[in-house]
Amino acid sequence: MKLDKKTISALAEHLESAELNARDVVKITDDHPDMDWDDAYAIQDEIRARKERRGVRIVGLKAGLTSHSKMKQMGVDTPVFGFLADYFSVPEGSAVKVNELIHPKVEPEIAFVTKADLRGPGCNIATVLAATDFVMPAIEVIDSRYRDFKFDLKSVIADNTSASRFVVGGTMKPVDGMDLKTTGIVLEKNGVPVAFGAGAAVVGHPAAAIAMLANELAKRDQFVPAGSLILSGGITEAVAVESGDNVTLHVQGLGQVGLRFE
Repeated sequence: MKLDKKTISALAEHLESAELNARDVVKITDDHPDMDWDDAYAIQDEIRARKERRGVRIVGLKAGLTSHSKMKQMGVDTPVFGFLADYFSVPEGSAVKVNELIHPKVEPEIAFVTKADLRGPGCNIATVLAATDFVMPAIEVIDSRYRDFKFDLKSVIADNTSASRFVVGGTMKPVDGMDLKTTGIVLEKNGVPVAFGAGAAVVGHPAAAIAMLANELAKRDQFVPAGSLILSGGITEAVAVESGDNVTLHVQGLGQVGLRFE
C-alpha cells in the first residue's frame, strides 16, 4: 500500500460525502497518482465500515465493468467489485429520486442468491452454480461520484464501483437446466427497447463474474457468505436516465422487473 491510514480515512469520508450529498468530485488519483489496488479497496472498505458504524446493513455484493461493452465504454480492461447497502435497494416498480443522485445510469443484470459459502482462490463457474440458490432479473442504477463519469480503475474501486441503487424482481429460478450464457435480455426505457444482450456478454458467463469476485475477496481473507445477493454486472452499456423515465428489464425465462425515476 502507498497511502497511510489517515489518508485512506480522509478519502473515504470525501467520497462517501459526495455520494450522500449528490455532489461530484474529481477522481482521487489526480491527487494520489501513486495509490495502488490495495489502497483502492482499503478506501472502499472504510466507506463500508463508516456506513456500518451508522447502522447501515450490507445486503449484498456486486461486480462491475464485467462486459466488454462496459469496459470499452469506461476505458478500462478489468472487472471491479463492491458492496450493496440496504438503502440502495428499491422496491420493484417504485421510484428512484433523481435529486438524491448525480448522473444516474441503468444496467441490465442477472442477480444470484447463494445457498452456500463461496471461497477462493480457485473458485470457478461450476463452483458458483453449485452454490447458487436461484437467479433473477436485476436493474442496477450506477452513479459515479466522479465529474462527467470520468475515472480510472483505482478511483472507481475506491468509489464502491459507482453503486447507488438497485431493484430485483421477476421470477426466482434455480440454475439447473438454465443456460445463462445464452439467456437473452431486453432493456426498455419508456416502452422503447434501448439495449439488447445475452449473459455471455459478462466475461463469457455471469457466474464467471461471481467466481472472480470470490477469488478477489480471498486475497483479502474474505469470502461470499451463504445467502448473499450478488449483482453479476451489466450485460450491456449503461443507459442514462432522468426524471420521468420508466425502465423495464425483460430476461428470457425469468420475467421482468422495473422501476421509475422522479
